[in-house]
Amino acid sequence: MQAITVRDREAGVTGLALEDLPHPHAAENDVVVRVHAAGFTRGELDWPATWTDRAGRDRTPSVPGHEVSGVVAELGFGTTGLTVGQRVFGLTDWARNGSLAEYVAVEARNLAPLPADVDHTVAAALPISGLTAWQGLFDHARLATGQSVLIHGAAGAVGSIAVQLAVEAGARVIGAGRSADRETVLVLGAHAFLDLEADRFDEAAGQVDVVFDVIGGEILDRSAALVRPGGTLVTIAEPPTVRPDGGRAVFFVVEPDRARLADLAQRVRDGRLRVRVGAVRPLAEAVAAFTKRERVHGRTIICVTED
Repeated sequence: MQAITVRDREAGVTGLALEDLPHPHAAENDVVVRVHAAGFTRGELDWPATWTDRAGRDRTPSVPGHEVSGVVAELGFGTTGLTVGQRVFGLTDWARNGSLAEYVAVEARNLAPLPADVDHTVAAALPISGLTAWQGLFDHARLATGQSVLIHGAAGAVGSIAVQLAVEAGARVIGAGRSADRETVLVLGAHAFLDLEADRFDEAAGQVDVVFDVIGGEILDRSAALVRPGGTLVTIAEPPTVRPDGGRAVFFVVEPDRARLADLAQRVRDGRLRVRVGAVRPLAEAVAAFTKRERVHGRTIICVTED
Protein backbone atom coordinates (compact mmCIF):
# COMPACT_ATOMS: atom_id res chain seq x y z
CA MET A 1 0.00 0.00 0.00
CA GLN A 2 1.04 3.64 -0.34
CA ALA A 3 1.62 5.75 2.77
CA ILE A 4 3.24 8.94 3.95
CA THR A 5 6.22 8.10 6.15
CA VAL A 6 8.84 9.71 8.36
CA ARG A 7 12.13 8.01 9.18
CA ASP A 8 14.47 10.72 10.49
CA ARG A 9 13.46 12.71 13.58
CA GLU A 10 16.12 15.35 12.95
CA ALA A 11 14.83 15.97 9.43
CA GLY A 12 11.34 16.87 10.64
CA VAL A 13 8.85 17.68 7.88
CA THR A 14 11.59 17.58 5.25
CA GLY A 15 11.81 13.85 5.91
CA LEU A 16 8.21 13.18 4.91
CA ALA A 17 7.87 10.92 1.87
CA LEU A 18 5.30 8.92 -0.06
CA GLU A 19 6.37 5.28 -0.29
CA ASP A 20 5.15 1.70 -0.35
CA LEU A 21 4.66 -0.13 2.96
CA PRO A 22 3.37 -3.60 3.78
CA HIS A 23 -0.38 -3.95 4.31
CA PRO A 24 -1.14 -3.54 8.06
CA HIS A 25 -2.03 -6.54 10.21
CA ALA A 26 -5.22 -6.61 12.30
CA ALA A 27 -4.22 -7.61 15.83
CA GLU A 28 -6.68 -8.82 18.45
CA ASN A 29 -9.62 -6.41 18.80
CA ASP A 30 -8.38 -4.41 15.79
CA VAL A 31 -9.93 -3.56 12.48
CA VAL A 32 -8.13 -2.66 9.28
CA VAL A 33 -9.76 0.38 7.69
CA ARG A 34 -9.54 1.21 4.02
CA VAL A 35 -8.89 4.93 4.37
CA HIS A 36 -11.12 7.29 2.42
CA ALA A 37 -10.09 10.52 4.17
CA ALA A 38 -7.51 11.39 6.80
CA GLY A 39 -6.75 14.31 9.09
CA PHE A 40 -3.38 15.29 10.53
CA THR A 41 -1.95 17.70 13.09
CA ARG A 42 1.03 19.76 11.95
CA GLY A 43 2.84 19.45 15.27
CA GLU A 44 2.70 15.68 15.51
CA LEU A 45 6.25 15.18 14.29
CA ASP A 46 7.27 16.67 17.65
CA TRP A 47 5.29 14.05 19.60
CA PRO A 48 7.45 11.28 21.13
CA ALA A 49 4.87 8.64 20.16
CA THR A 50 5.46 9.44 16.49
CA TRP A 51 8.92 7.94 16.83
CA THR A 52 8.66 5.25 19.53
CA ASP A 53 6.12 2.68 20.60
CA ARG A 54 4.63 2.39 24.10
CA ALA A 55 7.72 0.51 25.29
CA GLY A 56 10.02 3.29 24.07
CA ARG A 57 11.36 1.32 21.09
CA ASP A 58 12.02 2.96 17.74
CA ARG A 59 9.10 2.31 15.40
CA THR A 60 10.19 4.13 12.25
CA PRO A 61 9.21 4.32 9.47
CA SER A 62 6.16 5.95 11.06
CA VAL A 63 2.96 6.96 9.31
CA PRO A 64 1.53 10.25 10.66
CA GLY A 65 -2.13 11.28 10.80
CA HIS A 66 -4.46 10.24 13.59
CA GLU A 67 -7.93 10.98 12.25
CA VAL A 68 -9.52 8.53 9.87
CA SER A 69 -12.72 7.98 7.96
CA GLY A 70 -13.21 4.95 5.77
CA VAL A 71 -14.61 1.45 5.45
CA VAL A 72 -13.79 -1.64 7.52
CA ALA A 73 -11.75 -4.00 5.33
CA GLU A 74 -10.72 -6.66 7.87
CA LEU A 75 -11.54 -7.73 11.43
CA GLY A 76 -8.96 -8.91 13.94
CA PHE A 77 -9.53 -11.86 16.26
CA GLY A 78 -12.15 -11.11 18.89
CA THR A 79 -13.31 -7.86 17.30
CA THR A 80 -16.99 -7.16 17.91
CA GLY A 81 -19.36 -4.27 17.25
CA LEU A 82 -18.19 -3.56 13.70
CA THR A 83 -18.51 -5.46 10.41
CA VAL A 84 -16.56 -5.69 7.16
CA GLY A 85 -17.84 -3.09 4.71
CA GLN A 86 -19.11 -0.75 7.43
CA ARG A 87 -18.40 3.00 7.19
CA VAL A 88 -16.48 4.18 10.28
CA PHE A 89 -14.51 7.13 11.58
CA GLY A 90 -12.40 7.91 14.62
CA LEU A 91 -8.93 8.14 16.14
CA THR A 92 -5.90 5.97 15.48
CA ASP A 93 -3.54 5.12 18.33
CA TRP A 94 -0.88 7.78 19.04
CA ALA A 95 1.93 5.17 19.20
CA ARG A 96 0.99 3.23 16.06
CA ASN A 97 0.99 4.00 12.36
CA GLY A 98 -1.60 6.57 11.44
CA SER A 99 -4.09 7.40 8.74
CA LEU A 100 -2.04 9.00 5.93
CA ALA A 101 -2.07 5.66 4.15
CA GLU A 102 -4.36 3.55 2.02
CA TYR A 103 -5.01 1.21 4.97
CA VAL A 104 -4.60 1.55 8.74
CA ALA A 105 -5.02 -0.86 11.66
CA VAL A 106 -7.05 0.65 14.51
CA GLU A 107 -8.44 -0.57 17.82
CA ALA A 108 -12.13 -1.13 17.16
CA ARG A 109 -13.15 0.75 20.31
CA ASN A 110 -11.59 3.93 18.88
CA LEU A 111 -14.01 3.96 15.93
CA ALA A 112 -17.69 4.83 15.59
CA PRO A 113 -20.14 4.00 12.80
CA LEU A 114 -20.37 6.75 10.19
CA PRO A 115 -23.85 7.54 8.81
CA ALA A 116 -24.17 7.26 5.04
CA ASP A 117 -25.10 10.92 4.67
CA VAL A 118 -21.95 12.29 6.36
CA ASP A 119 -19.10 12.78 3.90
CA HIS A 120 -15.77 11.13 4.67
CA THR A 121 -13.91 14.45 4.38
CA VAL A 122 -16.15 15.99 7.05
CA ALA A 123 -15.84 12.92 9.27
CA ALA A 124 -12.03 12.97 9.06
CA ALA A 125 -12.01 16.55 10.37
CA LEU A 126 -14.17 15.73 13.38
CA PRO A 127 -12.49 13.25 15.80
CA ILE A 128 -9.66 15.24 17.41
CA SER A 129 -11.34 18.64 17.20
CA GLY A 130 -14.78 17.43 18.23
CA LEU A 131 -13.66 15.23 21.10
CA THR A 132 -11.18 17.85 22.34
CA ALA A 133 -13.86 20.53 22.38
CA TRP A 134 -16.36 18.30 24.18
CA GLN A 135 -13.94 16.91 26.74
CA GLY A 136 -12.47 20.33 27.49
CA LEU A 137 -15.80 22.07 27.97
CA PHE A 138 -17.87 19.41 29.69
CA ASP A 139 -15.66 16.62 31.07
CA HIS A 140 -12.90 18.85 32.46
CA ALA A 141 -14.41 22.34 32.88
CA ARG A 142 -17.94 21.07 33.64
CA LEU A 143 -19.50 23.98 31.75
CA ALA A 144 -23.20 24.38 32.58
CA THR A 145 -26.19 26.34 31.29
CA GLY A 146 -26.03 30.00 32.27
CA GLN A 147 -22.26 30.05 32.78
CA SER A 148 -19.79 32.09 30.73
CA VAL A 149 -16.83 30.80 28.73
CA LEU A 150 -13.95 32.51 26.93
CA ILE A 151 -12.63 30.41 24.03
CA HIS A 152 -9.23 31.28 22.58
CA GLY A 153 -8.64 30.38 18.95
CA ALA A 154 -12.39 30.43 18.41
CA ALA A 155 -12.17 30.24 14.61
CA GLY A 156 -9.78 27.29 14.64
CA ALA A 157 -10.48 23.59 14.35
CA VAL A 158 -11.08 22.99 18.07
CA GLY A 159 -12.30 26.47 18.94
CA SER A 160 -14.98 26.64 16.24
CA ILE A 161 -16.55 23.42 17.49
CA ALA A 162 -16.21 24.51 21.11
CA VAL A 163 -18.09 27.73 20.33
CA GLN A 164 -21.00 25.82 18.81
CA LEU A 165 -21.19 23.23 21.61
CA ALA A 166 -21.03 25.89 24.32
CA VAL A 167 -23.76 28.00 22.69
CA GLU A 168 -25.99 24.95 22.35
CA ALA A 169 -25.41 24.17 26.04
CA GLY A 170 -26.81 27.57 26.98
CA ALA A 171 -23.55 29.27 27.98
CA ARG A 172 -22.57 32.86 27.24
CA VAL A 173 -19.70 32.52 24.79
CA ILE A 174 -16.89 34.99 24.17
CA GLY A 175 -14.73 33.99 21.21
CA ALA A 176 -11.17 35.29 20.99
CA GLY A 177 -8.91 35.29 17.95
CA ARG A 178 -7.36 37.35 15.19
CA SER A 179 -9.23 40.40 13.89
CA ALA A 180 -9.90 38.66 10.56
CA ASP A 181 -11.82 35.93 12.42
CA ARG A 182 -14.45 38.21 13.97
CA GLU A 183 -17.24 37.54 11.49
CA THR A 184 -16.57 33.79 11.43
CA VAL A 185 -16.75 33.52 15.22
CA LEU A 186 -19.93 35.58 15.49
CA VAL A 187 -21.61 33.56 12.73
CA LEU A 188 -20.79 30.39 14.69
CA GLY A 189 -22.94 31.81 17.49
CA ALA A 190 -20.54 33.52 19.89
CA HIS A 191 -22.15 36.35 21.84
CA ALA A 192 -19.03 38.52 21.72
CA PHE A 193 -15.61 38.60 20.07
CA LEU A 194 -12.23 39.67 21.46
CA ASP A 195 -9.45 40.65 19.07
CA LEU A 196 -6.25 39.17 20.48
CA GLU A 197 -4.23 41.39 18.14
CA ALA A 198 -5.76 44.65 19.36
CA ASP A 199 -7.84 44.25 22.52
CA ARG A 200 -6.41 43.90 25.99
CA PHE A 201 -8.46 40.77 26.46
CA ASP A 202 -7.66 40.45 30.16
CA GLU A 203 -9.40 43.79 30.67
CA ALA A 204 -12.14 43.49 28.05
CA ALA A 205 -13.37 39.98 28.85
CA GLY A 206 -14.16 40.43 32.52
CA GLN A 207 -14.34 37.35 34.69
CA VAL A 208 -15.77 34.12 33.32
CA ASP A 209 -16.57 30.67 34.65
CA VAL A 210 -14.41 28.87 32.08
CA VAL A 211 -11.45 29.75 29.88
CA PHE A 212 -10.72 27.23 27.10
CA ASP A 213 -7.22 27.79 25.74
CA VAL A 214 -5.58 26.28 22.66
CA ILE A 215 -2.71 28.77 22.34
CA GLY A 216 -0.55 28.55 25.45
CA GLY A 217 2.28 30.91 26.39
CA GLU A 218 1.46 34.42 27.53
CA ILE A 219 -2.19 34.08 26.53
CA LEU A 220 -2.55 31.08 28.82
CA ASP A 221 -0.76 32.81 31.69
CA ARG A 222 -2.86 35.98 31.46
CA SER A 223 -6.06 33.97 31.22
CA ALA A 224 -5.75 32.62 34.76
CA ALA A 225 -6.78 36.00 36.21
CA LEU A 226 -10.02 35.92 34.21
CA VAL A 227 -11.39 32.80 35.91
CA ARG A 228 -13.73 33.62 38.76
CA PRO A 229 -13.52 31.62 42.03
CA GLY A 230 -14.80 28.12 41.49
CA GLY A 231 -14.15 28.29 37.75
CA THR A 232 -11.76 26.41 35.50
CA LEU A 233 -8.92 27.23 33.14
CA VAL A 234 -8.57 24.33 30.70
CA THR A 235 -5.88 24.07 28.04
CA ILE A 236 -4.55 21.66 25.44
CA ALA A 237 -1.44 23.72 24.68
CA GLU A 238 0.84 23.05 27.66
CA PRO A 239 0.65 22.45 31.41
CA PRO A 240 -0.33 25.80 32.97
CA THR A 241 2.18 27.53 35.23
CA VAL A 242 -0.29 30.12 36.56
CA ARG A 243 -3.42 28.93 38.34
CA PRO A 244 -6.68 30.83 38.84
CA ASP A 245 -7.22 32.26 42.32
CA GLY A 246 -9.80 29.97 43.88
CA GLY A 247 -10.23 27.97 40.68
CA ARG A 248 -8.79 24.97 38.84
CA ALA A 249 -6.28 24.67 36.01
CA VAL A 250 -6.43 21.58 33.78
CA PHE A 251 -4.17 20.41 30.97
CA PHE A 252 -5.37 17.37 29.04
CA VAL A 253 -4.82 15.24 25.96
CA VAL A 254 -7.87 14.09 24.03
CA GLU A 255 -9.02 10.50 24.51
CA PRO A 256 -11.02 8.22 22.18
CA ASP A 257 -14.75 7.93 22.90
CA ARG A 258 -16.95 5.92 20.54
CA ALA A 259 -20.25 7.07 22.04
CA ARG A 260 -19.28 10.73 21.87
CA LEU A 261 -18.08 10.37 18.28
CA ALA A 262 -21.48 8.95 17.35
CA ASP A 263 -23.16 11.87 19.11
CA LEU A 264 -21.00 14.40 17.24
CA ALA A 265 -21.79 12.72 13.91
CA GLN A 266 -25.50 12.97 14.69
CA ARG A 267 -25.11 16.68 15.40
CA VAL A 268 -23.47 17.09 11.99
CA ARG A 269 -26.37 15.22 10.37
CA ASP A 270 -28.92 17.40 12.15
CA GLY A 271 -27.18 20.60 11.10
CA ARG A 272 -26.44 21.51 14.72
CA LEU A 273 -22.68 21.30 14.22
CA ARG A 274 -20.64 22.69 11.34
CA VAL A 275 -17.15 21.35 10.72
CA ARG A 276 -14.81 23.76 8.95
CA VAL A 277 -13.11 21.88 6.12
CA GLY A 278 -10.73 23.98 4.05
CA ALA A 279 -8.51 22.32 1.46
CA VAL A 280 -8.99 18.70 0.37
CA ARG A 281 -5.86 17.20 -1.18
CA PRO A 282 -5.00 13.72 -2.57
CA LEU A 283 -2.52 11.44 -0.82
CA ALA A 284 0.11 12.27 -3.45
CA GLU A 285 0.00 15.90 -2.25
CA ALA A 286 -0.05 15.11 1.47
CA VAL A 287 3.61 16.03 1.98
CA ALA A 288 3.01 19.45 0.45
CA ALA A 289 -0.13 19.90 2.56
CA PHE A 290 1.73 18.92 5.73
CA THR A 291 4.58 21.36 5.12
CA LYS A 292 2.45 24.27 3.88
CA ARG A 293 2.68 27.22 6.28
CA GLU A 294 0.08 29.59 4.85
CA ARG A 295 -3.05 29.82 6.96
CA VAL A 296 -5.99 27.76 5.69
CA HIS A 297 -9.53 28.66 6.73
CA GLY A 298 -10.64 25.25 7.94
CA ARG A 299 -8.98 21.85 8.26
CA THR A 300 -6.85 20.45 5.46
CA ILE A 301 -8.06 16.90 4.79
CA ILE A 302 -6.31 14.24 2.72
CA CYS A 303 -8.61 12.33 0.36
CA VAL A 304 -7.05 8.87 0.01
CA THR A 305 -9.79 6.83 -1.69
CA GLU A 306 -12.84 8.13 -3.50
CA ASP A 307 -16.13 7.14 -1.86
